[in-house]
Amino acid sequence: MAAKQSGQGGAVIFETGVDFAVWSHHAGQIELCLFDDDDKEFTRLPMARDDDHVHRLFVDGLKQGARYGFRADGIYAPDNGLWFDPAKLLVDPYAKELDRPFRYDPLLGVFGEETRHLVPKAIVTRDTPVTPQKPLFKPGGFIYEVAVRPFTMLHPDVPEAQRGTVSALAHPAVVSHLKRIGVDAIELMPITAWIDERHLPPLGLHNGWGYNPIAFMALDPRLVPGGMAELRDTVARLHAEGIGVILDLVFNHTGESDRYGSTLSLRGLDNLCFYRHAQHRPGELINDTGTGNTVACDHPYIRQLIIDSLRHFVLGAGIDGFRFDLAPVLGRTANGFEGHGETLTAILADDVLADRVMIAEPWDIGPGGYQLGNFPAPFLEWNDRVRDDLRCYWRGDAYKTGPLATALAGSSDIFSRNGGAATRSVNFLAAHDGFTLKDLVSYSGKHNEANGEENRDGHNENHSWNNGVEGDTRYPDIIARRRDDVEALLSTLFVTRGSVMLTAGDEGGRSQRGNNNAYCQDNDITWVDWSTLDDELITHTAFVSALRKRFSVFSQATFLSGDGDVAWIAPSGQPMTVSDWETPDFATLGMVLSTTDNNSRKTVRIAVLFNRSEVAQTFSLPGPLPAAWRQLTATGEKKAAAQTTVPPRSVSFYLEN
Repeated sequence: MAAKQSGQGGAVIFETGVDFAVWSHHAGQIELCLFDDDDKEFTRLPMARDDDHVHRLFVDGLKQGARYGFRADGIYAPDNGLWFDPAKLLVDPYAKELDRPFRYDPLLGVFGEETRHLVPKAIVTRDTPVTPQKPLFKPGGFIYEVAVRPFTMLHPDVPEAQRGTVSALAHPAVVSHLKRIGVDAIELMPITAWIDERHLPPLGLHNGWGYNPIAFMALDPRLVPGGMAELRDTVARLHAEGIGVILDLVFNHTGESDRYGSTLSLRGLDNLCFYRHAQHRPGELINDTGTGNTVACDHPYIRQLIIDSLRHFVLGAGIDGFRFDLAPVLGRTANGFEGHGETLTAILADDVLADRVMIAEPWDIGPGGYQLGNFPAPFLEWNDRVRDDLRCYWRGDAYKTGPLATALAGSSDIFSRNGGAATRSVNFLAAHDGFTLKDLVSYSGKHNEANGEENRDGHNENHSWNNGVEGDTRYPDIIARRRDDVEALLSTLFVTRGSVMLTAGDEGGRSQRGNNNAYCQDNDITWVDWSTLDDELITHTAFVSALRKRFSVFSQATFLSGDGDVAWIAPSGQPMTVSDWETPDFATLGMVLSTTDNNSRKTVRIAVLFNRSEVAQTFSLPGPLPAAWRQLTATGEKKAAAQTTVPPRSVSFYLEN
């Protein structure tokens, strides 16, 4: 067996065999285990450690498709952070394909119990590189958040065998819907291999979101049965339609969880190096994620594993960019969060990744975990301040006119820090985590009883309202009010400066029956029922999305300053006064913007009028009389008078002739 180099990990195919490598500082011995097609382990081969703690082995004659895993022997002393157990088959952290999904079993966490029959085997694969094109998504565009399985499980036009998979996203009926509402990029919730949390199987529940990964590169066979070829083909088809693809990835924790969890990969290879531990207490795992463990993203091995994983998806499938779950963990060191730390800096400096779209969820639950505005440019950031301020404005909370305007103008209070001259905000009203947009206006409180935790899980403060009845109702007036509220919320979102994000199905009034933590509901609670979506709401979403594309002012990144780019007006048509801004229950606001009309290539003015009150409001449109304004609606344009009426609980749009 001749030695060949394959970096710090993985399996590399050569003409005469396969080179395996895996890193571990503390293991006494690592063995390579090979399996036949009947899942029988037919050999174990000791690996040799080099000076960099990479354990290597070249296997002559081995070919593509071989199935393998590792075993690591050494000291088993969890109180000292050491979890070596040769009875545990371990998945290669660099595995690029697995032969089956992960399934939780209590034996996975019991010392000395053999697990080869429980653990997926990695498959030796040959990379098929693509030439990545420039990302199709540009900051300021429209991101559509998609959970792959729920999005297509009930789609009537998608063949049953294809439903719930990545390939379904390229089906003509799905693409037609994405183009109808003007999606610039879909953001796929995790599609890498994950495992259920250990409390779910006894409840008959399964993790349907994927935020509990084991392998960072390997695609989950349940969602991507065709592997990288399926992802690559889907990305190519979406790109051909002008739609980018962003992957939501989880590097902050793994499904090995706390000390009572499973030993499946990183824990068994070198727990002490790969996870964060309390200072001077190596047996105590840090839990900055709320899921039991925190990955040590500042460790050189993990840093390189993250970089290599991102490169894998760009070079192997042409992915446009990435959204990072609980992203402060990427910048955490023993001293706290470092926005310009080595791992974040390395991601932005990599030659393959430098032009990709990078999006941070800028919070975790650890010390100093709220880092909105503190990620390095060009990172975009999920902006929960905009989410809450827009919700509270339309709920009718006092003193919300100013926060509304700040959100519309690009959140300069957040992103101008450290000399920032442009917004990096991803504005949203609802995401996978929390109420759907319809539930936001239909429930005053969460209803997570189906999750089996007696409604203790999920956020308690949702800034929601129910319009008079909690949950489903047959009262036509309440149904109408809820629909109006959703339409107003959508209108507001799409005229904010920054990128905008909508979760799949919210454009048509999808409900999760008040469940605001539906990660474990892989059923009709989360599956989008296309037959019940409100087509008028979808049409309205398409309308406001088209306005955003037509008028350049909405997608520009610079902050609105009031220096000729925007005028804030009261219903009188006059500029807002200090008194107006400070009125607690001020219910109407006008935003008049100078912009390029991309249809005519002319500079024009567009007026966006907000009325959150319960009665119609008369607005005087600005400009010399007779005013020459046209109202823009989903059904077309119509001439407007100098004084116009904005219906209650609505947003109206006017274009100056």
